[in-house]
Amino acid sequence: MFTGLVTDVGRVRSVEDVNGLRRVRIESVYPASAVQLGASIQHSGVCLTVVDFGAKEFGGAWWLVEAIPETLSRTTLGRWMAGSHVNLELSLKIGDQLGGHLVYGHVDGLGIVKSIAPDGDSRRIRIEIAEPLAKFLAEKGSICVDGVSLTVSGVGKSDGAHWFEVAIIPHTLAVTTLGALTAGDRVNLEVDMLARYVARMLEWRS
Repeated sequence: MFTGLVTDVGRVRSVEDVNGLRRVRIESVYPASAVQLGASIQHSGVCLTVVDFGAKEFGGAWWLVEAIPETLSRTTLGRWMAGSHVNLELSLKIGDQLGGHLVYGHVDGLGIVKSIAPDGDSRRIRIEIAEPLAKFLAEKGSICVDGVSLTVSGVGKSDGAHWFEVAIIPHTLAVTTLGALTAGDRVNLEVDMLARYVARMLEWRS
């Protein structure tokens, strides 16, 4: 489990397809002592398991993760290549400060960035979503975008397409990959778990 507070932007070193799996090597400033074999690390909203790791020569760590075809098709991971930047977060420990919101690292769907507009020093980003996700989003609610915990600043529907907006402050733009987003980019989305369970309960009641 995670909080949606990114603690490093890692770099994809290599991507290799082996026996039906995609093996991705990630490099980070995390010390090797912070990484464990079998550990779960959030990669731009996707929880992946470390299958090998080690220390980099000049500090930091590298590790390998593997993804099955379903993960590649349902997330942006299938688009990663050597040089891609990835939001990273180590799994939450009991007693850690919960500054974002509880995040599983299970992607519910992909969103498409429709527009990015300056809002003072911040940016307002509008993201188009599939209709099944719309019921989980509400103004002032929580959403995880590429592994970043954000507050929904608006929701709506235009030309038959559902969308939501988030306002990104300068600090978040600087320390995550969200500052590099452009219109047309796809992003991993995870809805707030409370909204998911409430919606399911209402379905059963009806």
